[in-house]
Amino acid sequence: MAFNVQFNAGETRSALQRAIAGMEDATPLYEDIAEYMVDATRQRFNQGVGPDGKAWAPKKQSTLDRYRAREYGGQSLTKTLYLIGRLRREIQRIVNRDSVVIGSSLIYSGVMQFGATKGAFGRDGRGRPIPWGTIPARPWLGISKDDAEAIIEIADEYAGQQLGEEG
Repeated sequence: MAFNVQFNAGETRSALQRAIAGMEDATPLYEDIAEYMVDATRQRFNQGVGPDGKAWAPKKQSTLDRYRAREYGGQSLTKTLYLIGRLRREIQRIVNRDSVVIGSSLIYSGVMQFGATKGAFGRDGRGRPIPWGTIPARPWLGISKDDAEAIIEIADEYAGQQLGEEG
């Protein structure tokens, strides 16, 4: 008994060449991932949780008193990392053919992510500590388990498109 196997290399080769060309410059993939991550990060701000799902430490009463004395406020007064909203609104993304970076150029973004002890940055001109109190870490950047799964789905869809599959 003999077997004769034929392989249509032309169509397969063409599909693989398209996929390789699409992966050499994965900017569209990283754009989609960046869009997803910026949205997911903003949703966590709305919920007041970090990528691990843990709620951020609430504002201390001394902080609330200081904000009220300065007439900051409204509904966002007690909502963590929400008073002015710049950190939530100004999430930066840098995308190129090889990667995506999500972050912030705001000077206090690292303090919000990692926290800081009272006086960690020295003293102001009047001798007051900077920051004036200990600030707990409130991680706002990172990839949750759900984010990781979504990124895999985005990448799978992109790879399928490069191979000519319908998404």
